[in-house]
Amino acid sequence: MPKVLKLGILSDSHTKTTLHQEAIDHLLASGAEYLLHAGDIMLEEHLKMLEASAVPYTCVYGNNDTALIPLYNQYNIKREPYYFKIEELRIKMMHLPYFMSADADIVISGHTHIFESSMNGKTLYINPGEVCAREKPLTECAMIEVIDGKYSVTHYFREPAVKVWKARKVDL
Repeated sequence: MPKVLKLGILSDSHTKTTLHQEAIDHLLASGAEYLLHAGDIMLEEHLKMLEASAVPYTCVYGNNDTALIPLYNQYNIKREPYYFKIEELRIKMMHLPYFMSADADIVISGHTHIFESSMNGKTLYINPGEVCAREKPLTECAMIEVIDGKYSVTHYFREPAVKVWKARKVDL
């Protein structure tokens, strides 16, 4: 049986608390074993939701997260770029896409509000788009499945008023 690891990826929740919780719930219902938030969380309530998810989570500060800096020791929120490991995977996460070198297995960014996923050599680059539906009328998140060292990416999206998520598998 192949080993599968599922990483739920989200970014740019801004002040959209309901959409933030719905994205978390969707990723968990889709089997996410970890939640990774690439910044612009903005509200402590959003950090509490990640913590309450009952799976390990990691976040980085976004350019709109200065109010969360005093909470550094209360939640798993880090300065960018943040390097860490999940099992054998080396991950680099940031909000601003300024540290895009291929010095990790997976490079996660946010800020642009645009979903992107591509391979550069053996490095997966991903931006999950926006939870907040600010730049376009879609709320978005993503799932990375790691199956025996190979990546599969699913982009989830929906209009905020529609409760059913659409899924698009990404060719890498």
